[in-house]
Amino acid sequence: MTDVVGNTPVVRLEHVVPSNAADVYVKLEWFNPTGSYKDRMALAMIEEAERRGDLRPGMTVLEYTGGSTGSSLAYICAAKGYPFKVISSDAYSPEKLRTMRAFGADLLIEPSVDGKVTPDLVPRMMDRARELAVEPGTYWTDQINNPDSMVGYATIGEELVEQVGEFDVFCAAVGTAGLAMGVSRALRASEHQAQVVVFEPASTPVLTEGHAGTHGVEGIGIGFVPPLLDDEMYDKAIAVPEDEAREMARRLAAEEGLLAGTSSGLNIAGAIGIAKELGPGHKVVTVAVDTGLKYLAGDLYQS
Repeated sequence: MTDVVGNTPVVRLEHVVPSNAADVYVKLEWFNPTGSYKDRMALAMIEEAERRGDLRPGMTVLEYTGGSTGSSLAYICAAKGYPFKVISSDAYSPEKLRTMRAFGADLLIEPSVDGKVTPDLVPRMMDRARELAVEPGTYWTDQINNPDSMVGYATIGEELVEQVGEFDVFCAAVGTAGLAMGVSRALRASEHQAQVVVFEPASTPVLTEGHAGTHGVEGIGIGFVPPLLDDEMYDKAIAVPEDEAREMARRLAAEEGLLAGTSSGLNIAGAIGIAKELGPGHKVVTVAVDTGLKYLAGDLYQS
């Protein structure tokens, strides 16, 4: 099961992109086993730790997560035989929490305020993980600080160079920043000339305005500048309104047959904004990070 991660397809959007804009290509990461790009990161963090000898048979893997990383780590740990303890929150979708439990994870819930991702939520989850990490036989993957994640995400950049060829911009929203940084490294290694643009929810404009806020886009906008984000590895940060992200997610399903979550909607809404600025004859590439099936219990697709 660990050999089926990656090699996901790319599609060109045909209906939601205006005719006076650049072409927009989307890498469909829900073709990974748990329906998320986080499978790449989880596999890399586990296998790099095994390679160094930091993670050995019989040890317990520990992580804090908004859900998709936890689902991916739970899957990898199940396939490799590691117990997995995870801290998440009721601010995240019940489908993700149930998926972690289905893979056998020991799930601990950090309460949220009204089901929202407030600026203090992720730091509280991190503090709880830090307390548990001192237990003997525990390996804390610590996704926000772990550069091994970029090893996994670099494969997205490598695949895009093969699948799309030359393109003008790669863009993606920032959570841990592993995706943007991993792809940026891969593009530079291949001497690709594409610019790298990072997105964030406009309601928590940490990168663009320097202050955090409350929002409802799972997996991104963690309330502080992620340690893995290197200013030298991206060209620009753009804030995208959450309502535009949600509307785009619904349009993608109805008009493109592309069922994705809110962060994917934000990626694509931001990519189309860049495509409008560039105009015809250019290419913008982004990622649909996970499947919309993870969000059907929430209000994203409620009519």
